Amino acid sequence: MTTQMPTVAILGASGLIGHSVATDLSEQGIVVRPIARHVSDAQRSAFEDRLIETAVVDLDVKELTTRLAELKADILVNCIGILQSGLRDTAENVHVAFMERLLAAIRTSQRDIVLVQVSVPGETDEDQTEFGRTKRQAERLIGQSGVSYVILRPGFVIAPNAFGGSALIRALAALPLGLPDTLGRRPLAVTAVSDISATVAHLAREWSLGRRGWQDVWDVMEWPPSTLTDVVGQFRHHFGGLSPMVALPVWLMKLGALAADLAGLLGWSSPIRSTALRELQRGIDGKPETWMSATGIVPRSLKSSLALVPSTIQERWFGRLYLAKALIIGGLALFWLASGFIAISAGYGPASAEAIKSGIPSAFAAPLVGLTCALDVFVGSLIAYRKSCRIGLVMGLAVSLLYMAGATVLAPALWVDPLGPLVKVFPSMILTIVALAILDNR
Repeated sequence: MTTQMPTVAILGASGLIGHSVATDLSEQGIVVRPIARHVSDAQRSAFEDRLIETAVVDLDVKELTTRLAELKADILVNCIGILQSGLRDTAENVHVAFMERLLAAIRTSQRDIVLVQVSVPGETDEDQTEFGRTKRQAERLIGQSGVSYVILRPGFVIAPNAFGGSALIRALAALPLGLPDTLGRRPLAVTAVSDISATVAHLAREWSLGRRGWQDVWDVMEWPPSTLTDVVGQFRHHFGGLSPMVALPVWLMKLGALAADLAGLLGWSSPIRSTALRELQRGIDGKPETWMSATGIVPRSLKSSLALVPSTIQERWFGRLYLAKALIIGGLALFWLASGFIAISAGYGPASAEAIKSGIPSAFAAPLVGLTCALDVFVGSLIAYRKSCRIGLVMGLAVSLLYMAGATVLAPALWVDPLGPLVKVFPSMILTIVALAILDNR
């Protein structure tokens, strides 16, 4: 009987769950191989040479088989998932098609790999979103595959890091906003991310003692469940947020979800999407007794889970800025787009005349207005798309400085007007600097 601890590979190690599990297991002395498509500089520094940066979801069966052989993984934890299909990928590809290829690679592998799948709670007939249906389809594929597996169904995950839904709850807790009763009363069983790590560590210990052939499905969450109002209220108490003064109307939440869905078409991943709202309306609940009996783990309560989350000024700043981030970036994109489109259409003639009046030679006025309009639209478009947003923000700063330098030479009289176009550039530049400071998601 072997006593050697297994090597644990974490797919999606840059995400909320994957990052915490990889970190926790490493601290327990377990050999971990974190794998992610994109990581932050801080994560790259923490994981060092153990990290593998690759778009594993895009690999075919042969490439996955090769990668598994290189990893020499005994336990493979799949934390990869997306809330809703968007510009970058679809739930069908990430949850179902990738799982089909991954299972084929595991069966082809020469190693007896245990697959740990992070899934979603609830019963099959409750899955009303693409997210839930594709996650459940992945579960069925795993169950029919013949591989050794453990499917974990966590509730609302609380971790020291903030991303997705956990970031949204922090934002709601930082604002004096309550929830509509119909939504606030829904069950929201929480899961301390440390309980997920403890579960994987339990499997690793069992593996080291010679156990193989798992075929289990466990609800990993607190019991009894909290409610959404409980969760927001405890976060608010933990961080010292303001008491709710007004309840958010359902129609406003639906409008926000629609706006987030549209932003998803531009590559932005917002937790306030229609899928998230429907999942909250369904509620998060489960039956953790089987998991507790099998592992001996007593789940952390909501209050105990929050004790693991630091309550610092950084957390309060994050909560207050999180929802403002969408307004700041969206406002800057609209500012540049509107500036260009208005000036090139109804404002083209007046803008050219104003340029001539300000001292710009008439031969240069109209072409210059046309050029600046095109430049404004280009900057706004770059800011609107997630992948090019940083480039657009930096370019916006450069263009603003260029405008001021050019106007200083060609039309210095514009500086005399306290409400003129040059003076108004400064607030937009300051807001752009703020946007660059809070642009990162991880």
